[in-house]
Amino acid sequence: MPEAAPVRDPRIRVMVVDDSAIVRGLIVQTLERDPALSVVARAANGEAALAELARTPVDVVVLDIEMPVMDGLIALPLILQRQPDVKVVMASTLTRRNARISLQALQAGAADYVPKPETGGLVGAEDFARELTAKVKALGRRGSPVSAPTVVAPAVRLAPLSPPVRPQVVAIGGSTGAPPALMSLFADLKGELEQAVLLTQHMPPTFTAMLAEQLERAGGRPAAEARDGEPVLPGRIYVAPGGWHMTVGRSGQVPVIRLNQEPPEHFCRPSVDPMLRSAAAVYGPGLLAVILTGMGSDGAEGCRAVAEAGGRFVVQDEATSVVWGMPGAAAKTGLAEAVLPLNRIAPWVRRACA
Repeated sequence: MPEAAPVRDPRIRVMVVDDSAIVRGLIVQTLERDPALSVVARAANGEAALAELARTPVDVVVLDIEMPVMDGLIALPLILQRQPDVKVVMASTLTRRNARISLQALQAGAADYVPKPETGGLVGAEDFARELTAKVKALGRRGSPVSAPTVVAPAVRLAPLSPPVRPQVVAIGGSTGAPPALMSLFADLKGELEQAVLLTQHMPPTFTAMLAEQLERAGGRPAAEARDGEPVLPGRIYVAPGGWHMTVGRSGQVPVIRLNQEPPEHFCRPSVDPMLRSAAAVYGPGLLAVILTGMGSDGAEGCRAVAEAGGRFVVQDEATSVVWGMPGAAAKTGLAEAVLPLNRIAPWVRRACA
C-alpha cells in the first residue's frame, strides 16, 4: 500500500525576527502560550530570517524594524518575494521614526504592526501579548486553508425606495490592513469629496499623527488628529488620536469633536463603535459610513445605529480585505447597502455624496 501523506500540523507557523535575544525569547514565550501557534523559526536580523525562510516555510513573520546587518524595512520585500503568501507583522517601539517606518512597511506589503513596549517592560506587557497573539492568529487563519472558516454570504439591504439624503459627513472605520486601503481610497477621492471625514483606525499614539500626515498628502485635503471641541467642517479629515475615543456632539447647533478616555471597546481605544453611535445621533440620515478591513467586530453595532438613524453604510468585501472581521461583522447585520471590493468603494462614495 502507498504511504499516507504526512498530516500537516494545524497550528499557525510563526517566525520571530528580533536582534535582541531577550525580546526574541519573550515574544516566543508569548506566542507559544497559545495552543494554536507554533514558533518554528527564530532569527536575529533580516538576512538570517531569509536563510531560515529558505529552510522553513511559515504562515506569519513577526519582524522587528531596527536590526543590524539587515533591518526590517529592507528585509520585508525580500521576505515577500521569497514567500508571497506569508503575512508580516512589524514590531516597533512607539517613536515617531518607527511609526513612519511602520506605515511605510504597510504600504510595502506588511499585513499589520504591533507597538512594542520598551525592553524592560515586555515581561508584564499584557496588552502587547494580547494584541500580538490576536493579530498573528487572525492573519495566520486567513492564509491557512486548514483553519479558514466557511464564510456565508451576508445579507445585503436593498436600495431604499425613497431617494437617500445627501450625506453631510462620511465616517470610516478600519484596523488590520486598513492603512494602505485608506491611502488608496483617499487618492481615488482626491478633489471629489466636499464632506467632512471622520476616521477611526485602530492605532496607538504617534502612529495616528503620522497616518494623518500621509492621508493629507494622499487625499489633497487637510487631515489631522482631532482636537476636543473643534467644529466638524467640510473638506477636512479628522483622525481619532491613539488612546482616545473620538465622538461627535453639538455646541449649540454646530457639530463638534468630543474626545474621551472611557474604557476601551473591543479592546480598542479609539474604537469605531463610539464614533458611529455618536455621529448617527448627530447627523441621522446625513451620515454615510464605510467599514474597511480589520480583525474583530468593532463597527458592527455602530453600523446598526447608523442604519436605524436613517443613514447608510457599505463594507469592504472579503476578497480584498486582509482580515474580513470588522467588515464581515457589519455585513452580517443584514443592513449594509453594499459589500464592495476596495477599488469600487471610492466610486460608490462619490456617487452617494454628489
